[in-house]
Amino acid sequence: MSPVLRAEHLLRRLPGEAPVTLVDDVSLEVQRGEFICIMGPSGSGKSSLLYLLGLLDSPDSGKLWLDGEDTSACDDDRLAELRLAKLGFVFQFHFLLAEFTVLQNVLLPMQRLGRHDDGAAQARGRELLEQLGIADQAGKYPSQLSGGQRQRAALARALANDPLLILADEPTGNLDSAATLNVRQILRSLADAGQTVVAVTHDAEFASAADRVIGLVDGRIAPGWRPAAAQT
Repeated sequence: MSPVLRAEHLLRRLPGEAPVTLVDDVSLEVQRGEFICIMGPSGSGKSSLLYLLGLLDSPDSGKLWLDGEDTSACDDDRLAELRLAKLGFVFQFHFLLAEFTVLQNVLLPMQRLGRHDDGAAQARGRELLEQLGIADQAGKYPSQLSGGQRQRAALARALANDPLLILADEPTGNLDSAATLNVRQILRSLADAGQTVVAVTHDAEFASAADRVIGLVDGRIAPGWRPAAAQT
C-alpha cells in the first residue's frame, strides 16, 4: 500500500543576509492509520515541517506527495483543493469563528467543499459532535465552551470532510491535564479506527500514545532522539 504522505529532501529557509534554515533535508513517509508525533527542542523546526506537510507553506527544494500526487506540480488552486478535501488541521488555539455556533463551525468545511447537501452536512456534523462527546454543545458559541470542548469542536471541524490526514500543531498546548488526556485518547482512537494523524508536540506523555515519534533537531530528523524525560 502506498503511503498517505511522502516527503523527499524538504528544505525551507528564511531568506536574508544570514539565511535561517527551518527544515533541512527532511525525508519521511506516513502510512495510512499511523499516529505519528513530531518532537524536538524549541526552535527545531517542528511547526515549520508540519506547515510544509500540510501544504500551508512551500519548500525551497524537495518534493511532497499526498495520496500519490506530486504537490510540487500543483498550482495554488489545486493546493487549496487538496487542503480542503484531503487534510484536516488542528492547532494549539482552536480558531473557531466566534460568531458561529459549534455546529455551524463544523459545517463550514463541508459547505466549502460541496460534497453534501445541507441535510446530509447537518447529519454528519451532528454525528461528529456526538462522536466527540459534545453533541449537547452544538447550538452554543465558542465563548460558551471550556477549552477542552473548544478543541474537540476544532477536531470535529477537522474531520468534517473525512480527510486522509489530520495534522495537529500542539493540539493540547493550551489545555489542562484532564482535557489533554481527553484529546490524546480521541486522537489515539481515531488512528485505531484507520484515521492518519501527524501531531507536533512537546509533551512526552501525549507522544506516548503515538505509533512512532520523529525527533527533529536543528531542522533535521534525528534518529533515536527522545525527549529528556524519556532519556533518563
